[in-house]
Amino acid sequence: MLATNSNTAPVALMRDVVHTVKLGTTSLTILNGISLEIVRGSWVALTGPSGSGKSTLLGILAGLDTPSKGHVRLNDVDITTMGEPQLARLRNQTIGVVFQSFNLIPTMTAQENVEAPLFVHRNRGDISQRAKAMLELVGLGDRRDHRPAQLSGGQQQRVAIARALVTTPQLLIADEPTGNLDSTTSQQILELFADLRRQLNITIVMVTHDPDVAARADRQLYLVDGQIRHDSTRV
Repeated sequence: MLATNSNTAPVALMRDVVHTVKLGTTSLTILNGISLEIVRGSWVALTGPSGSGKSTLLGILAGLDTPSKGHVRLNDVDITTMGEPQLARLRNQTIGVVFQSFNLIPTMTAQENVEAPLFVHRNRGDISQRAKAMLELVGLGDRRDHRPAQLSGGQQQRVAIARALVTTPQLLIADEPTGNLDSTTSQQILELFADLRRQLNITIVMVTHDPDVAARADRQLYLVDGQIRHDSTRV
């Protein structure tokens, strides 16, 4: 299945992607012929049952894993042939990642956690000011000196979002970003995603099991057994 939009350049493109893993003497196919175009500035939700390949697809899209077959292009650059040093630079410059478990460094303050990606970014600029501005953008300007243990789950996720966006990526990848949050905080985080998307014109690709979360996206892709079985776009 392939969706295209000739009026808007895609930020990401997958062609005939297959991914298999070895289990002893046998092979298990996780993704089975995925072709997909993601329009710049869109919000895409990946849904489907556990084991359908959602997180694997996300990892390949982020350059964290390599497909067994097929090609992945980000900004019209084929990343499937890149070595790890090239991929690391591309991830730092082009992609922001938000995890369900926040993945903040517990000994660092919110400010220091957000600053961390900038130390390897090619356009470092004023690291302190950029991190401060991003924390203010996510509503945590007054929590810059707090460590993760001093923050609520929702505040920790806001720090994680600020860290993902501080390098001004074009693509934000989120793996169950509301999975560890209560319903009220989840809605606040989703509103934040929507606001940041409008302000920064970023593209969001999000894995979720929650139909209410998926409903916030422009487009929902439903995966079963490593294939896209349904592709719907909200009008």
